[in-house]
Amino acid sequence: MKDKFMDVFKEALEMEDEKVNFDDALADFDTWDSMSRLSLIALLDEHFEVEISDAEFDDIETVNELFELVKNRAA
Repeated sequence: MKDKFMDVFKEALEMEDEKVNFDDALADFDTWDSMSRLSLIALLDEHFEVEISDAEFDDIETVNELFELVKNRAA
């Protein structure tokens, strides 16, 4: 699941070969903005059937926090 999550994450942020660590802060990514956030929410719903509200997303600071939320909710 970690690999699939990371593929979806990189797709949403339009990253190809860049290395992403689970302890990376979302705000530290150059491509992190409101559009990539919306894209990520949509792709997580599409690939993992997980819905994340804006309010929930506001509390997420790292890649790992997002992964844990997805992992705990995935169908």
